[in-house]
Amino acid sequence: MTATMPSPVTLHGRAVRLVPLTLDHAPGLLAAGGGDEEIWRWRPSAPPASQEAMRRHIASLLERQAGGRTVPFAVVLRTTGEAIGSTCFHDVEGFDESVEIGSTWYGKAHWGTGVNAECKVLLLDHAFGPMAYTRVMLRTDVRNLRSRAAIERIGGTLEGVLRRQYRRRDGTWRDSAVYSILDDEWPAHRARLTGTPSPAEYA
Repeated sequence: MTATMPSPVTLHGRAVRLVPLTLDHAPGLLAAGGGDEEIWRWRPSAPPASQEAMRRHIASLLERQAGGRTVPFAVVLRTTGEAIGSTCFHDVEGFDESVEIGSTWYGKAHWGTGVNAECKVLLLDHAFGPMAYTRVMLRTDVRNLRSRAAIERIGGTLEGVLRRQYRRRDGTWRDSAVYSILDDEWPAHRARLTGTPSPAEYA
């Protein structure tokens, strides 16, 4: 059995909502950190530092969504409705019942605030619950120690390193650290992160 890609849905957390990404999110995402080189340092594309560049970035994700490869979300604060970042589900070729969480970024004002952990809990609950995936993959540049630590905090197990996966923007080769979480591992990790092994109702 091969799992299908999730349909665009809204996932509700205590501090944030994950909503289907649209071009309307471009102004908020640009303000949150579109032109910040530190945020985009490890990403293959240059920072979308203008309204037009951010719209092109979003349009490329929506094109991949139309092709059944990606489901992109805007990360929106519940208190203000402000878009502060984005994240995606990606198809994983060569694996049954597997999905990838990636292309994630947040404005620096929300680093270290718990936003990332809450977003990952929402995505993992959806992947292992309604979508019935058995494996979630997460990848990052092997040199991105901050991202690797965040993945390990939520329970990611290092599977290995893909050497010379693709060129970085500076022309050097990127090696990618590949992590995964399995469905039968998630309840214990969820309990450690949230205090309960099963999805709780968010107010």
